[in-house]
Amino acid sequence: MIAQQPSPWLFDLMNVHHLELFYYVARHGGIMEAVRNMPYGIQQPAVSGQLLQLESHLGVKLFRRRPFELLPAGTELYEFIRPFFGELSGMEKRLRSASQETLRVAAPVVALRDHLPRVLQEVRRIFPRLQLTLRAGQQPQVEAWLERQELDFAITLLEGQGAKGLQHLPLLDLPLVLLVPKTSRFRNASGIFEALATESLEDPLISITAGELAPRRFREFLESRSLEWPSRVEVTDLELVEVYVQSGFGIGLSLAIPGSTPAKDLRMLPITDITPLRLGAVWQGAPTPVMSTLIDTLRSHVKTLTGILPPPPESPPLRSNH
Repeated sequence: MIAQQPSPWLFDLMNVHHLELFYYVARHGGIMEAVRNMPYGIQQPAVSGQLLQLESHLGVKLFRRRPFELLPAGTELYEFIRPFFGELSGMEKRLRSASQETLRVAAPVVALRDHLPRVLQEVRRIFPRLQLTLRAGQQPQVEAWLERQELDFAITLLEGQGAKGLQHLPLLDLPLVLLVPKTSRFRNASGIFEALATESLEDPLISITAGELAPRRFREFLESRSLEWPSRVEVTDLELVEVYVQSGFGIGLSLAIPGSTPAKDLRMLPITDITPLRLGAVWQGAPTPVMSTLIDTLRSHVKTLTGILPPPPESPPLRSNH
């Protein structure tokens, strides 16, 4: 006869902990043996007292104490609850294993396209059952995703003290640059700012949305020189800045990313007077084994790109600097 799965009403009527204690007593053939094999510490008198409460609640004896023997009601109850309690340990392991090999990551498009595939291949070599959810996102939206627990891990620009509870690891610095067509008369960023100061600059500015860190730092720099250059074209990703510069819409504000080069028909002009922005990894809480592996692999990848190995996360980890 195939035992039925426990019905929800059973657990509403009886104390689930009492049922668990009875399961171990029936499985191991006695209270003393059950105490020795319980997955957590509990004293023999406590087990005896709680099983007496279960029998009192049911109004029937479940087993004979000495010598131990399941009575008919005890046998029926044990067969009923055995499938549930017997599978709990295996279910816990499966759920823990699945959670440890699941990773939800957000990063800029350029990182998702040019860098993370190699990094995640190495992580998957160690965690062959790795399940990935990848989202394109810029600072500050990834912080909101992390706070809402819609993400496990993000690669983004870091700034200030950030939100409480988020931890971060700096990876590398990214200088701000201006992108111009190779046919442009400008050979350096200083020439563009001189033209802007003399009001002889006709090229519109192309930038990612104004709330992002890069355009904010650029505006602060312009204001410090009493210059104005409002963005005429705003896009959601640095990749699109390059596209619209190529299409003749103006001069683009971008970042110099190691391992990535602009299109052949574009020239990159570093802005040496602005402190480079810092790119880092951000997560919430203690990193899981798969996240720790990702962090270590990212550090190695950065060393390959720049020759500099970022330090490991501090203990306790630092807060996020968005």
